[in-house]
Amino acid sequence: TLHLKCASEKPPFGGPCSTNTLPLPLSQQKWVVMKIIKHYQEEGQGSEVVQGVLLGLVVEDRLEITNCFPFPQHTEDDADFDEVQYQMEMMRSLRHVNIDHLHVGWYQSTFYGSFVSRALLDSQFSYQHAIEESVVLIYDPIKTAQGSLSLKAYRLTPKLMEICKEKDFSTEGLKKASVGYENMFEEVPIVIRNSHLINVLLWELEDKSTVADKHELLNLSSGSHLEKCLQMLMDRVDEMSQDIVKYNNYSRSLSKQQQQKHQYVQRRQQENAQRQSRGEPPLPEEDLTKLFKPPQAPPRMDSLLIAGQINTYCQTVKEFTSQNLGKLFMAEALQGQGS
Repeated sequence: TLHLKCASEKPPFGGPCSTNTLPLPLSQQKWVVMKIIKHYQEEGQGSEVVQGVLLGLVVEDRLEITNCFPFPQHTEDDADFDEVQYQMEMMRSLRHVNIDHLHVGWYQSTFYGSFVSRALLDSQFSYQHAIEESVVLIYDPIKTAQGSLSLKAYRLTPKLMEICKEKDFSTEGLKKASVGYENMFEEVPIVIRNSHLINVLLWELEDKSTVADKHELLNLSSGSHLEKCLQMLMDRVDEMSQDIVKYNNYSRSLSKQQQQKHQYVQRRQQENAQRQSRGEPPLPEEDLTKLFKPPQAPPRMDSLLIAGQINTYCQTVKEFTSQNLGKLFMAEALQGQGS
């Protein structure tokens, strides 16, 4: 079973799991992981994202994911396809054969860790708003292909849930709620459990594996992977720079309008004082909000998502380079012994 467990340590991305919002560990069966991997291998191509539904149940103090099924691929020509109806029929069929059918979240593949987006935020909010225990599993096939299973579970923090409910993504709203890119998501640790027979089989397969296969993990070539990560990081930094320029333009426009509004009010006051000294009635009151319409503020949620994605890329590069440095030092030591 896939087992999500709250932890006291702070995860690399997002805030620590709050026991007030998710008093559950997450546990997941190994075959659920295999089905997610198989789904991507069959339908995912390159940067194409595959998604599916997670099924399970709450057992005592943990959330167990015991089954899953994929969202079918459909094109624009399939206008009559109803995803909600498809999910309901699948869960009804699973219930008829006595399989856990309760909806506990969804999963999604990612391409080089690029999953922090508005689409994921909106989808997870919908799931979590309807089912409090819902999680989203992020599967990275690139890292997994390099010999290390990359599967992480996330939830929206309570602060971000309140912001999404109120739909107040303004600078003032985010500042009041103290929401930043580092506390938008909380990562929930995962425990993958196998039966004893599966563990015995894995030990036998490991004993039968050849020495050459084990040495693949010591491959020193890493240029293409690191280059791709840095390229995507640079793209997000460019987007952040453009967003900062937009916000600076908005701030200058707002400041200029405030100055014009202040000057206008001062002129009106001076003119009314002169009219009063001449015994004339003051000028009629005017609606300043109609004369000086404030410029449209750019949404700040997009900036937070970009910053969160940049943070994820930085963590990916950090992990990748630290592993490669270890390999390089190991290779240097082996080369020194050989000479």
